Amino acid sequence: MTDLSLPVQATLLALDLFGTMAFAVTGAFKAIEHKADIVGIIILATITGVAGGTLRDIIMGHFPPHSISDPYYVIITVTTGFVIFFLYPKMQKHWNLFLKFDAIGLGVFTAIGATFAYEVYGMNFLAIAMAGMVTAVGGGILRDMFVNEVPMVFVKELYASASFLGVLIFYISLSIDSNLEIATIASIVVTTVPRLVAMKYNWNLPKAREK
Repeated sequence: MTDLSLPVQATLLALDLFGTMAFAVTGAFKAIEHKADIVGIIILATITGVAGGTLRDIIMGHFPPHSISDPYYVIITVTTGFVIFFLYPKMQKHWNLFLKFDAIGLGVFTAIGATFAYEVYGMNFLAIAMAGMVTAVGGGILRDMFVNEVPMVFVKELYASASFLGVLIFYISLSIDSNLEIATIASIVVTTVPRLVAMKYNWNLPKAREK
């Protein structure tokens, strides 16, 4: 993120690590709901926390992926898995709060993925959209598939669509102003707010009618 000022880079890194932790929490909770042991909890927490960014890096040809070259991401997910394993009874009642953290993580991951693609491919909307959305929803899709569930992004509230809105705003902001910091912040806000509102009011996209 070389076009960003150092304070913004530091803030985004902190939010990225926070988002990794928030996603890892949802993976750990999901594993516990499916009666996984501590190893299963840690694995699913790690998959949920880092898989999106790892898939993005592989697709975009960045080797090794950040999740491997930077150990902090896996350290955070493993630590999160351990914490949830031991404190699950106390933390279970705060599930709604963790979902709000997850919404923030969705916004941050969307913006970080979009920024990564922009710095590599410039104003290529397809690359920006793919990188932003894969980073944001890839871990959640794999999490649900590993426990044999239909991925939440396909059936529940505004999730992938919120990420796409964030990508769209990112691209439009750069097209109008070319200020990467403004585009990044706008992307986070526009992704996070609709997700939070959809969670509160249980908004969903239209589904096909059945006979």
